[in-house]
Amino acid sequence: MKYKIIRILDVAGLRVFEPVVLLCYGEEPREQLKKIGLYIVIPILVMVACVIAWDLIGPRIKTRAGEVPTPAQVVTAYDGIADFHKREYTKVADYNIEGEKREAALTKTQEEIAALETDWEAIAAQCEDLLESLLAKVPAEAAAKKTEIEEGWRQLVADLKSDQATATDAARRKFAYVEGISAQFVSASLSKLSDAVTKQEQVYKKDQQARAKDLVAIAAKIQADDYKQKVAYVHQVNDHLAKTGQENDHLKSLRAELSERRGKSLPQVEDLRQQISKTGQKAEFLATRVNLLTDGNRQQKIDKAQAEMEDLKRKYAVASGPEMFGLAQQLIQREERINTIATSEFAKPPTFFDQIWTSLKCVFTGFFIATAIAIPIGVFCGMSRVFMASMTPLISLFKPVSPIVWLPIVFFIVGAFITKPDEAWVQPSFLSSAITVALCSLWPTLVNTALGVSAIDQDHLNVARVLRLGLWDRLTKIIIPSALPLIFTGLRISLGVGWMVLIAAELLSSSPGIGKFVWDMFNNGSSATFAQMFVACGFVGVIGLLLDRIMIVFQRMVSFDGAPTGL
Repeated sequence: MKYKIIRILDVAGLRVFEPVVLLCYGEEPREQLKKIGLYIVIPILVMVACVIAWDLIGPRIKTRAGEVPTPAQVVTAYDGIADFHKREYTKVADYNIEGEKREAALTKTQEEIAALETDWEAIAAQCEDLLESLLAKVPAEAAAKKTEIEEGWRQLVADLKSDQATATDAARRKFAYVEGISAQFVSASLSKLSDAVTKQEQVYKKDQQARAKDLVAIAAKIQADDYKQKVAYVHQVNDHLAKTGQENDHLKSLRAELSERRGKSLPQVEDLRQQISKTGQKAEFLATRVNLLTDGNRQQKIDKAQAEMEDLKRKYAVASGPEMFGLAQQLIQREERINTIATSEFAKPPTFFDQIWTSLKCVFTGFFIATAIAIPIGVFCGMSRVFMASMTPLISLFKPVSPIVWLPIVFFIVGAFITKPDEAWVQPSFLSSAITVALCSLWPTLVNTALGVSAIDQDHLNVARVLRLGLWDRLTKIIIPSALPLIFTGLRISLGVGWMVLIAAELLSSSPGIGKFVWDMFNNGSSATFAQMFVACGFVGVIGLLLDRIMIVFQRMVSFDGAPTGL
């Protein structure tokens, strides 16, 4: 069993876990622990160190979208992406659900809506607690201001009662009041900071003027031929300029801090705003579910349309004369509407995981196109020196071409064949991305196939001649089987290249994949979408790793020399 497990790890390219298996079987524990520490523990510690460094350094890097998101913020962004995906597919299910399942889902959704009242009440209570904490910070000399705030709050509570406001409205209005009060506190704090910056600026300006005046006075006392004092004077001026630069840098940092704090709310207010946003999104989602489980449900629409159809049929049965023409038209239109509803699907936007699936389809489409081109050409290159010589200039010419160059050329050519994208069986952007992937990724497979075929033992080919095997038999029984290890080496490299090329191709062609997701998030430019870009980056890396592992498995399955295939 031990050797079977080790063989599986070897085929999967996971020999790094072999010491764990051997340790479990008690084989040289000290040596296995040493290998585990070297190949597993140390890499994990390095990864942890990188995450910690990211968490510490990220917030210090300022961008136009805000700070670089921390690992915790990236995890939160992923939760939002996953939640959006789940909600969209829940809407699809609600649109298609029928019978008792629909009734059960509707009942559960209504219960969740009722439970949200508790969440809104909790938010309103937090608003009151935040107001009390703000009032506690009001200085004694501002008692009138404190009384004014308290009176405003009491008036708001009275208005909410008289208006019989819902828990949602009450929470939102209370938050708006508390947010306004916190803005006043932030404004007062910024005013003090601004005054401090202005005062510091005046102090530095005064010091600089005094130093300059002293230096002028010193210069007046230096004799024209006193080079020693002149050299010393240059050092004094240099010290003055260096100190002036330090003071200006300090002022610049103070102004940057003032600019950064301007427009920001208190952390407690931001937390409440996020809670309100999250609860509001959930309430909106549940309201949409109720609609999709009632009037917006496909079966409910069909039942309603069929009931109207029956009414029209009864009217048509007793109608006569010109009235029959209008009723007949309505019957035909109603029947077409029923057929349209019965075949309709819920129009949901593509989620992040949908875009991942689209990218995978695109990269494998391009990969298979590249394989279909590269392997036959590579085989003929390996079999014929003349063919190899004729293909070498073309390979050398086109192999270095960037996908950024290929994409617009391919896009124009595809557009010439697909003149009506809305009626085409495939989107031009998808096909253009796939062909670009193929053009950029076929070269490793082609070169490795040619190398594998040309390296076949000549004795094997001589045996084929003795047995008078035809070309097809030589290809299928000797040449391709012998070259398979190197062919799969090329395929592994090609798939990795294709995955890297795909993201850039999708980003530029607006193909609905991960590249487009990253581009949309970049154009949005907010801190939330910045974190989602990091999520996309992580998924691109993980998927690329999995694709590489899959190709390693295939490569090891056809490898006959037991050579290692990957790190």
